[in-house]
Amino acid sequence: MKARDDINIQENHARRNLTIRRVICYIVLTVLAILCLFFFYILIINSTRSNSEISKGFSWLPGSSFFINLQNLLGDKNLPVLSGIWNSLFIASCAAALTVYVSALTAYGIYMYDFKLKKVAYTFIMMIMMIPSQVMTLGFLNLLNKMNLMDSMIPLIIPSMAAPVVFYFMMSYMQSNLSKSIVEAARIDGCGEFKTFNTIVLPIMKPALAVQAIFAFVASWNNYFVPSLVLKTDSKKTLPILIAQLRSADFLKFDMGKVYMMIVIAIVPVAIVYLCLSKFIIKGVTAGSVKG
Repeated sequence: MKARDDINIQENHARRNLTIRRVICYIVLTVLAILCLFFFYILIINSTRSNSEISKGFSWLPGSSFFINLQNLLGDKNLPVLSGIWNSLFIASCAAALTVYVSALTAYGIYMYDFKLKKVAYTFIMMIMMIPSQVMTLGFLNLLNKMNLMDSMIPLIIPSMAAPVVFYFMMSYMQSNLSKSIVEAARIDGCGEFKTFNTIVLPIMKPALAVQAIFAFVASWNNYFVPSLVLKTDSKKTLPILIAQLRSADFLKFDMGKVYMMIVIAIVPVAIVYLCLSKFIIKGVTAGSVKG
């Protein structure tokens, strides 16, 4: 009886410790969530306040200037916001789709085929991943000048297919989840390589594609450096360029309400894409990072 009582006491003590640890974890996670969402809350609140109200300091309560700020922003003839939204959406969508598809196709080729320079090709792609993109900017701009592609959206979309980081993630995911026997069975049945890739491999890689599509879309959407060097026409400029122009306006014309409103508009498409594809993030990252 005494031994049984001791076991019960130990079990109760373990359960109590487990409960305490869970409570601490929930408290820490709640605090971190509040800290992350706090800045978005400030952004949304300030988008509803006028420039004079924002200058007075922080406020927990929203203002009444939301539609005024929106009207002032959309009515600014020197700031083509609607075309900027469309340009950013078009470039980010095309770049994300091209990035994930070509990277997956490249990973499929190296994973499924055995050829003499297979290790060399893989090593070369990994080496490119270590080179910062800013280092190649000068040569990239010289090439665009020679090809007459300055002030064009093409240089912001086509080069996105060269994504070594995305390739590495796709390769890791294939090694963990794609059985070569499935592809070999499709080949025996007479299925072509592209048809096999599009109808068999891509559905298996859906979580990885969704995860990398989010990252590629956000990276292209927030990209300011290269578009600011390539795009010169106002009607072709993206939202990050317009936000920078709005923030660098003359002090007498500077309107913080318009700035916050434009940042809110810039965040909405990213939030929509994330909400649509977020269910794949944990599954894709977990499966792609652990080799089965």
